Amino acid sequence: MKLTLLLPFLPLALSSPISLQRRATAYSTGSTASDITSGRCAALSVIYARGTGEGGNIGFVAGPPLFKALKSKLGGEVNLQGVTYPASSAGNANQGGDGGPAMRDLANRALSQCPGTKVVLVGYSQGAMVVHNAVQRQGFAAAQVAAAVLFGDPLIKQSVGAVPAAKVKQFCAPADSICGNRGSGAGHTSYGSNANEAADFIIRTAGATA
Repeated sequence: MKLTLLLPFLPLALSSPISLQRRATAYSTGSTASDITSGRCAALSVIYARGTGEGGNIGFVAGPPLFKALKSKLGGEVNLQGVTYPASSAGNANQGGDGGPAMRDLANRALSQCPGTKVVLVGYSQGAMVVHNAVQRQGFAAAQVAAAVLFGDPLIKQSVGAVPAAKVKQFCAPADSICGNRGSGAGHTSYGSNANEAADFIIRTAGATA
């Protein structure tokens, strides 16, 4: 399975900050979200790991569209947090090991500072491997994962530790060779179009309400 991934430079249009709605939240607009590290509490805590070469802590491909959809549907009842990790092309060989510890720590911090919050783990590309690593290798309890969403996952054939399959949603575009489908790989940057479906899955599976 192909694990070494060099994403092409994203078009200049994608390099501009994507405006995210602000509503009773401390997270920054654009490619950074920091509700958990800012000490904010909400019923749902969504922790996201970006893909290789993306900036900020939520990147540009899947993170901002998903977070915008969640804010639109849940308002102030959701914490949005990106994982700060290198997301370098060399890191793909570590299969999520560069960001797994940080995702685990953020998830544990969310549970500690906001007892009763439901934790959702999300990752795109290398970030999807970070989700696998946080649960399988770094010891975040599968029972604490209310839902998991993976976009363009190079480890799509593997389970997310002991997280039940019904709580995991995989998105693999038809033209995305990174997650095992045939094609040029162009589909690997298409996951913004799945934002609403992913948000609905998270809300339904985690039992979240506005």
